Amino acid sequence: MQLENKKVVAIGGGHGLGRVLSTLSFLEKQLTGIVTTTDNGGSTGRLRKRSSSIAWGDLRNCLTQLVDSESIGNQLFNFRFDGQDELGGHNLGNLILFALGQLQSRPLDSIKLVRRLLRVKTPVLPMSETPTDLMAFYPEGRCRVGELSVDDMPVMPKNLMLAPLVKTLDSCKDAIVAADLIILGPGSFLTSVIPPLLVRDIVKSINKSQGHCVFIENIAPEASPASNLSLDEKLLWIKENINCLPIDSVIAHGEQVTSNILPVINCDLVSKNNSHHHDRKKLIAALEQCLAINPQTPVINESLGKIINS
Repeated sequence: MQLENKKVVAIGGGHGLGRVLSTLSFLEKQLTGIVTTTDNGGSTGRLRKRSSSIAWGDLRNCLTQLVDSESIGNQLFNFRFDGQDELGGHNLGNLILFALGQLQSRPLDSIKLVRRLLRVKTPVLPMSETPTDLMAFYPEGRCRVGELSVDDMPVMPKNLMLAPLVKTLDSCKDAIVAADLIILGPGSFLTSVIPPLLVRDIVKSINKSQGHCVFIENIAPEASPASNLSLDEKLLWIKENINCLPIDSVIAHGEQVTSNILPVINCDLVSKNNSHHHDRKKLIAALEQCLAINPQTPVINESLGKIINS
C-alpha cells in the first residue's frame, strides 16, 4: 500500500473528517487531523455561549472515530443526555473537554490528555486555540455571524471571514509542511472545509508543502447553498476568497463530475452499508491515485477511459 510510508494531514470538520481519520487510522502517528473549531450549534454552541471557548464537538467526534466503537471510552465520550433539563442534548464528551479547557492552560493540553485516556496515537489538533466565529457577507450588505446562520441562508455568501482572525499552532504548520498528502473534506463546504482555509498560516503552509493537496467531494448533496455549485464554481469561490487555490486535485464519486481547472479522479466511492458514507477501501485506493499525479500533467480517468485535463 502506497500510503503506509507516507505522512498524511487531513483537514476539515464534522463527521466527514472523522470518517477520513478512521479510514486512515492505520497510519497512527504518521496521520494528523486538523479540525475546524467554529461550530456554534447544538451542545457545542450552548457551551460556547456559557464561556468563550473553541468548539469542542468536532474535536470530540474525531477523537472517538480513532477509537474502537465498542470500547468504553468511545461510548463514554459519545454519550448524549436526553430530556428537557439543562443537561438534555449535551454530549458527555463535549462536557469533559469543556471542563478540561477550564482547568488546563491551553486547549491543546486538554486534547493531549484525552488522547492519553482514549489511547489515540494520531495527533488531533484544533485549527486554532483561539475562539473564533464565521462571518458571512452577502449581496445587498447583509451579514451573518455563526455557522448556523451561514448554513441557513438560501444563497452563497460573497465572502467568508473569521472574527476574530486567528493563528494556527506551530504543530499544525509543521505537520502540513512535512506532509506527503494533504486532504481537504469531505464535509460541509462552507462550515467544515472553508474555515481552516481562512487561517492564513494554514494556507501558507499548504502552499509551502511539497505534498499533494486533494479536495474530496461529498457523496450526497449537502443541506447548504453550496450544494447548487458545480465543482469549478467551488474552486473559483475558494480562489476568490483566499486569493489562491492550494488544491492539486479532486476526488469525486461517480462519473459526472468534471473540471476545467484541476485534475479529477472519478470513481465509485459509496459504502454498501451507508449510501452517505465513503467506502474505506475505495477511498484509500482513490487517495493512492493522488500520490501518482503530477500536477503538470493530465490525469487518466481509468473508469471512463479518458483524459481529464488540468
